[in-house]
Amino acid sequence: GEEHYNCISALHKSMRGSDENASLYWLARMLEGGEDPLYVARRLVRFASEDIGLADPLALTQAVAAYQGCHFIGMPECEVILAQCVVYFARAPKSIEVYRAYGNVKECLRMHTGPLPPVPLHLRNAPTRLMKNLGYGKGYKYNPMYKEPVEQDYLPEELKGIDFFKERKS
Repeated sequence: GEEHYNCISALHKSMRGSDENASLYWLARMLEGGEDPLYVARRLVRFASEDIGLADPLALTQAVAAYQGCHFIGMPECEVILAQCVVYFARAPKSIEVYRAYGNVKECLRMHTGPLPPVPLHLRNAPTRLMKNLGYGKGYKYNPMYKEPVEQDYLPEELKGIDFFKERKS
């Protein structure tokens, strides 16, 4: 019932608040109450990117490994795998930078009126002679061939200068 959602919310917020003791409590309360460990593991995968993100990129690896471990061995043996992941997440630094930036991209797409801007010609794949003759791929700089970063635009002209990582004003 509702306690299912209340407990997962408490677990999520305890990890976000870096409270490892409360995180373990809510995890144990869910598992000892019969919660599906794979449900918890799926929520941890989401938490890894939503709340920890680039502050600790290995968090996502931890979450996926915990999910796989739970899938392989099930309860009760997988409880320690989830406990390890939950404590790791509670102790991990947090960043919502990517979560927020992706939200800004979605807002940009939703607010756009008319057809979306076309992919710039230099970024288009040119597998045929016709496409090459139309200018697809022309002027593209293949970064690995350069020692220094290259000057090249990757967004459509209409979005030049936009930075989705900065706060957007609606």
